[in-house]
Amino acid sequence: MATKRKSKGAYMISSVAEMYEIHPQTLRLYEREGLLRPSRSEGNTRLYTDEDLERLEFILNLARDLGVNIAGIAIVLQMRERMEEMNRQMQGFVDYVRTEMLTRMQQQQAPGAGLVPFRRQVVIPGRKDKKTG
Repeated sequence: MATKRKSKGAYMISSVAEMYEIHPQTLRLYEREGLLRPSRSEGNTRLYTDEDLERLEFILNLARDLGVNIAGIAIVLQMRERMEEMNRQMQGFVDYVRTEMLTRMQQQQAPGAGLVPFRRQVVIPGRKDKKTG
């Protein structure tokens, strides 16, 4: 759904309702159900950010285009948030592994360094070990 938006800022409920051709009560319902969380001005006016509008577009896509009810929308949004959190955690893990691998590769390139340090027995021809006599 393509909509014309201002570049930045906050939008009042009446302008958002007009932009998306929905009733302001629908926006209030979405807020009551926890689907949207607009901020509030000092005068307690709902203010929708660009992020709120992106979320609203997603909600409207589910409701209008796919016929999902409010309970289903809530479940989809929860799953989406969990997936985003899992993605952040996974990316953090990948970054950690990458850093560890680079560190170990740099250590391995140093002379005498390896992933598992070990000592080599040095054999000098003509010299006998003290234990064997």
